[in-house]
Amino acid sequence: MDDLIVRPAVPEDAVEICRLLNAVDVAEIGRPETDLSSVQSDLAHPETDLAQDSWLGFWDGRLVAYALLWDDSGAERIDIDHYILPEHQDAGEQLLELAQARAVQRAVANGADRAVVHLRLNIRPTLDTSLLTRRGWQAVRRYNVLTRPLSPPADPSPALPPGLTVRDCRDEADRRRAHELAEETFAEHYDHQQRSYRQWLDDLGVGIDWSLVWIASLDGSGDVAVLLTRDDREAMGWISLIGVRKEARARGLGSHLLRHAFAAYADRGRDIIGLGVDTGNVTGALRLYEAHGMTLHFAVDTWEVTLRADPPARPDGRG
Repeated sequence: MDDLIVRPAVPEDAVEICRLLNAVDVAEIGRPETDLSSVQSDLAHPETDLAQDSWLGFWDGRLVAYALLWDDSGAERIDIDHYILPEHQDAGEQLLELAQARAVQRAVANGADRAVVHLRLNIRPTLDTSLLTRRGWQAVRRYNVLTRPLSPPADPSPALPPGLTVRDCRDEADRRRAHELAEETFAEHYDHQQRSYRQWLDDLGVGIDWSLVWIASLDGSGDVAVLLTRDDREAMGWISLIGVRKEARARGLGSHLLRHAFAAYADRGRDIIGLGVDTGNVTGALRLYEAHGMTLHFAVDTWEVTLRADPPARPDGRG
């Protein structure tokens, strides 16, 4: 592809990258839903070395493909994002090849002998998935994005069940407690990577309003649940997670916190709220959300490939 120019991203590329991602959104889900702030946060993440972990593909001066790699595990698990315009599959393949090679490098630097690479794609992606299957990738998990309309009359603040209190996380001590609860309640969830408090804050980025993050406490049990939401998306309010400790499940706490979020965002003037859920979640989260009127907006598949590191060459040159 002589006319394709590939270079690393820099923070100043955020506007152009956002434009590309929104073009992909329109092709895949029918409307743009990527915010500039989220792109800026990705490019500023302290664990990402843009010079080695990002790729922009330009055709005749136009950005047509973008890939970004990150390493949450510090081991063999490596993640990549990959976006292309549908008419530029060759560019997408070239960026994928570069990202795969870098994933192996990162995994080896972590002390692993292979890279287990994950890529999330819309179930009707702009990328031709035969390109993935030829390279040994396979879809291993599905993730649904659900949405629900909101209005103050339909979503009043729910009455607190006996013994339950809910507080926000504007205090630093409560932020740290929210992190502890999030790590504990999601420890057994598919694809969860343990993160330190500092890493967790870096992952959340700069758009968090801590008055929209809540901890639920139950008399006699202490802190039992966490609700993390954010109001920095133009398209909708967003519920990042609802986590309930094992010993407090099946008491309606998840339902209460969900309705708490509905009421809070309706009161803020939002007319729609969304969240993402792993369809294989064994806690029944998908059923809970559907029972509260949330419906499918779009679905995403997690694709996976295992890439072995090449063994070091022998001194005799035989490999």
